[in-house]
Amino acid sequence: MVIDVRADERIEPKDMEAFEATRMACAQAEWGLERAGTPKAALMASARWLSRYRHPRCLDRTAANRLREVFANPGPLLSGADAAGDRLATLPALFHLLWRQELVAEDLSIHLTGPRTIVGVVGRDAR
Repeated sequence: MVIDVRADERIEPKDMEAFEATRMACAQAEWGLERAGTPKAALMASARWLSRYRHPRCLDRTAANRLREVFANPGPLLSGADAAGDRLATLPALFHLLWRQELVAEDLSIHLTGPRTIVGVVGRDAR
């Protein structure tokens, strides 16, 4: 799947040729093509926040294993981080697992560490 996130206001009439060529190339490769426009500001802020934790140095394996156990049943992000151990020790591992999509947050269009952010293990009722 190819997703175009170019802002609507940046699309000019000449871009339609490029979109059509991309659509044809995707079809030949048996890929889908979707234009999503600009992601919402909260989603972009969450992605920027998580990207800071993408480096492997943020992954404490002990904390990561405990987080996978805690979030086998989806639950609130901060409560789960606390249940897995000391919050300051578990949050970097939690954010790293979210970045790698081993854990998934239900709705990243809200404040990432807010009480409504529910996290779960990918593939286990988390989506």
